[in-house]
Amino acid sequence: MKALLKTTKSIKPADVEKKWHIIDADGLVVGRVAVIIANILRGKHKPSYTPHVDCGDHVIVINAGKVVLTGNKRDKKVYYKHTGYIGGIKEVTAAKVLDGRFPERVLEKAVERMVPRGPLGRQQMRNLHLFTGTEHPHNGQQPEALDVASLNRKNKVGA
Repeated sequence: MKALLKTTKSIKPADVEKKWHIIDADGLVVGRVAVIIANILRGKHKPSYTPHVDCGDHVIVINAGKVVLTGNKRDKKVYYKHTGYIGGIKEVTAAKVLDGRFPERVLEKAVERMVPRGPLGRQQMRNLHLFTGTEHPHNGQQPEALDVASLNRKNKVGA
């Protein structure tokens, strides 16, 4: 009788096959779509997930500026940054960011804070492609459409 081998498969960076996914973020809740994006970027949706290898896929997000914050977070949520000088803490509300020049940064920051910090996390964040409008230059990669709104009724506001 043969003994059962309990081995864990660990893939090498050369063995990783990267796919492309596209998500339309119009009307989606920021935190819920950010969790899905972060898991795809890390590769946790694959059976060959390896924590120390960038085995995730590329994610294209269109209409990233039309994401929704539930409750009164749009007015109450505050993003902080420090200039490096004494007393140089700056704050901006989510409403100002969403109405400003780069509204996709709300979703970018939400995803960025869900991936690990360090070189691996920075590499995984390079696979995230955010666009405010519906046009993107990655049609040549034939991205698969991912309908986040149909995964859970709470993912989209008003659906």
